[in-house]
Amino acid sequence: MADPGAILLHRGLFASSDTGTAEEFIRAHAVDSSGDGCLRLSVNEERLKVTRIDSDSGGNLVAIIILDDDAPDRLHALIRFSAMLTGQRVPTDNRLTPQRRRRTRQMLRVFDARLAGATYRDIAIAIYGRSRVASEPWKTSSLRDAVIGLVEGGFTMVDGGYLQLLRRRRRS
Repeated sequence: MADPGAILLHRGLFASSDTGTAEEFIRAHAVDSSGDGCLRLSVNEERLKVTRIDSDSGGNLVAIIILDDDAPDRLHALIRFSAMLTGQRVPTDNRLTPQRRRRTRQMLRVFDARLAGATYRDIAIAIYGRSRVASEPWKTSSLRDAVIGLVEGGFTMVDGGYLQLLRRRRRS
């Protein structure tokens, strides 16, 4: 799965009042380049990935939005890029909420602990404290269920589930 938060740029032979502003902006704010047309831009602590899928000659830069399930993410990335380009306040990249970021970090820590041989109870004590874990029977404890969920989530993340972090949550 490609990063839906990346902007795809191509050269198009379209009439436009743009006189290379986007090109200059990209050159001025590129912080990382992989050499394959993929750049990372940084403007006022905000980061954005831009992929060029053309040569450097002729035409104006146009953005390509692939119309698939990730189109809303791609549109949001384009709105962020446009705000960067025009000097407006850049909307935050809301694919990872603070709560989701915390839970992801916790899942990976729990995954590492489990690989190192820690039991669910050991992990619960490390996360919630010994007194809280001891306050209810372990077999029926909601903390036990929470730890098992974190461990399962950690294994899913390591098994490719981390790619879902690139997508915004969808409402059904």
